[in-house]
Order: sequence, then structure tokens, then C-alpha cells
Amino acid sequence: MTTTVSEYPAASPEVAAAHFAARLSLETDPADVHSVLEAGNADFVLLDTRSAAGYAKGHVPGALSLPHRAISAERMAEWADDTLFVVYCFGPHCNAADQGALKLARLGRKVKVMIGGLWGWVDEGYSVAHGVDPGSLKPAGS
Repeated sequence: MTTTVSEYPAASPEVAAAHFAARLSLETDPADVHSVLEAGNADFVLLDTRSAAGYAKGHVPGALSLPHRAISAERMAEWADDTLFVVYCFGPHCNAADQGALKLARLGRKVKVMIGGLWGWVDEGYSVAHGVDPGSLKPAGS
């Protein structure tokens, strides 16, 4: 019996492995970003690529505001060439993260998108910072 699930045969394990490895080289998720930020050992720079006003209304603690329209070679020069950037926007209905990731990649920068964006972050139950200060997941003084 063929169902709507099995109508198209599954890829070989080798093809599937290549596909999912490629996705993971381009994406990360809120849980992974949260665990790294909470541990205080981030090996990436987290960028909120929405407008400055959107960032001020609420953002991932520790994220820097860098609207995708402001990404340029001159702006990115403050970070080492091998810096990994993780970008996000509001959520699945927003493409500011994709626009920012594309600009970064075209500038020769390593980049991943945090899937789900801020909406995914909040959906996971994580705290949100407000205002222009990046904030932190760590309590003050720790």
C-alpha cells in the first residue's frame, strides 16, 4: 500500500545525511543558541537583523542590533574575518535574517540563521531583553 507519505521514496541514507548536514551548516535553533549563551562560551556573534525599533521592543539577551540594511564591509570590519555570525529576525514571516545572512555571506563571512527567530525564542520560554542594551542571560554580577 502506498500512502501520501511513501508515495515518493525516501532518499538514500547518504543523500539524507548530506542534506541534513547542509541544513545544519546553515541553521541553528533557539535551544542551541540559549544553551551556549547561558554557559557563557559563545563562539559566535548574535545579530538581530530587524530594525532598531524592533530590537528595542524586545530581543534575545546578548544579541547586537544590526539591521540587515546596515550590514556593509565597513561595518563588519570590527570583527575578525573568521567570526561566525548567527542572525535572526522576528520569525518565519520575516525575512530580515535571510537578507542579513545573504549580505554576510556575500561579504565572505560565516553565517547561520537561528530558525524561528525571536518568535521561536519566546515560544521556547526564554527571556527577552528590552531597550537598546544587549543585555545578558547571566544575572548581573555573576
